[in-house]
Amino acid sequence: MPETRQVSKPPAKPGGPTPRGGGWLPHGYHLDAHSHPDGQLVYAAAGALATTTERGTWVAPASRVTWTPPGFAHSHRFYGRTDARLVAIPAAECGGLVAHPSVFAVSPLLREVLLALTGPDGRTPEAEKRLRAVVLDELGEPPEQSLHLPEPRDDRLRVVTDLLRADPGRTATLAELGRAAGASERTLSRLFHADLGMGFHRWRTILRIHHALAHLTGGQSVTDTAIACGWSNPSTFIEAFTAVVGQTPGRYQAGLQEHGA
Repeated sequence: MPETRQVSKPPAKPGGPTPRGGGWLPHGYHLDAHSHPDGQLVYAAAGALATTTERGTWVAPASRVTWTPPGFAHSHRFYGRTDARLVAIPAAECGGLVAHPSVFAVSPLLREVLLALTGPDGRTPEAEKRLRAVVLDELGEPPEQSLHLPEPRDDRLRVVTDLLRADPGRTATLAELGRAAGASERTLSRLFHADLGMGFHRWRTILRIHHALAHLTGGQSVTDTAIACGWSNPSTFIEAFTAVVGQTPGRYQAGLQEHGA
């Protein structure tokens, strides 16, 4: 649990104070679904985290921060030994931010301000508000979509996505998965685009990237991660990972070491 700073736990009932602060959390630490009266940013200064809402799951390595607006039920899971930083954004200051859960890229400036806001106390409320204003300005850019894994509403799609979540490395075709769901390949292909806004292969790739981030954060090699997550060789994995995350798996692991994970 936290070593040098304190992460406040989520309130047992909606309407309590929005957690804030920072602390080290162990691999696999999970916070069940809850909501806050204010907005919340969760940043893994080292390690990685997944934030899940009814709209899907967002994974955030140290180059991303997750955003949950006031009132949205959400849960968190942390991968690797994680330096978790929680910043509460008062509801009155949330008007300029997107009104749905999202993940944002973390610039060097934003990282430093997030660390400052979750470091030792001692700043006046006015100083903290000025720092939050910098955060709000940095989050004025459009949110990232590459690491968003949407949740299906259709029951047939849910059967398919549940099978893939249970084993992201499985190589079953959409037609083979369709037999378990009682739907044709053509029907499922149409539903992926209509319900999730992306094709089957794209959705499965993002799911695998989510799991790859967890494997890499846990210290597994690039080759072992590629095999465990369903890629036939490391080269295709590196290409897919770089396209989604914006850096190679090796550079991602090097960054974890630089940040002390």
